[in-house]
Amino acid sequence: MPIPGNPLGYTLVYAVESPKGPVLIDAGWNHPDAWEALHGGLGSLGIDIATVRGVVVTHFHPDHAGLAGQVRETSGAWIAMHEADAALVRLMHGLADGEHRSFQADMLRRAGADPAEVDVATAQRPKPPAPPDRELRDGDLVDLPGRKLRAVHTPGHTPGHICLHLEDADRLFTGDHVLPDITPHVGIYPYDRDDVDPLGEFLGSLERIGDMGPLDALPAHEWTFPDAAARATEIRQHHEEKLTELHALLAERPEPQTIWEVAAMMTWNRPWDDLSPMLRGMAAGEAAAHLRALEARGAIRRVSGGQPVRFQAIDS
Repeated sequence: MPIPGNPLGYTLVYAVESPKGPVLIDAGWNHPDAWEALHGGLGSLGIDIATVRGVVVTHFHPDHAGLAGQVRETSGAWIAMHEADAALVRLMHGLADGEHRSFQADMLRRAGADPAEVDVATAQRPKPPAPPDRELRDGDLVDLPGRKLRAVHTPGHTPGHICLHLEDADRLFTGDHVLPDITPHVGIYPYDRDDVDPLGEFLGSLERIGDMGPLDALPAHEWTFPDAAARATEIRQHHEEKLTELHALLAERPEPQTIWEVAAMMTWNRPWDDLSPMLRGMAAGEAAAHLRALEARGAIRRVSGGQPVRFQAIDS
């Protein structure tokens, strides 16, 4: 399923057969090209989109949930997602564009972003996905007659991200949680929250996938691969190394650093100066998640008083 104008390129959407009609795992980006690709892909399998029974969304992001509403309108299918992401979708539908831009701008300013970047980064907002009809919790079986498709709550990339274990075939639909070559974005929004630890949750979720054994992985991007557990272990190690490097960088700075300054000093897939304002905003969210994980471990502290918020390594 193409994602026009996005470097990821495409989302992999899966159709799981059942005697009462197929259930889709994710639905793709809300765009005419993606809708055409969905029709064509299902048609090549002999599936009429009007027979789709339901859509299970691994998480609420637009490249996964975008077309779920259109599938529902066409086939009468239900839409299911984890209750934590369902709550976020309801929140997004309740925010006017002006409120959302104001929220983003305030968040960026508190992180130490340049005012010019704030204006550019808040210019666009994707349309929120369709609200789900059904909400899932960890361990729930999806309504898929004759099959066993179980939700595995794997928070981190989003609060309600789920993987889906097809128990009758020993396969794991991993969404964005475990990808074969890249790692998913894990950020905090707003950046300066101190009541959540999404990276800590993500690392715990990876450990849980590691305990499930060498299941065949069917991810939402890149390609299918064997042994989801081994890849989950690799991703955990990657983030532990990143946390160690970040702590060392902060220890070298005599003065507390803003989230924006920390993001600029971290290593990304391209130099900081080459990142667009939108990508810098995402990098800041990921930097914030790493800072929060270090703070939760007692390795750094946030300096109280004033804005933007700043962080400093704790002397050992």
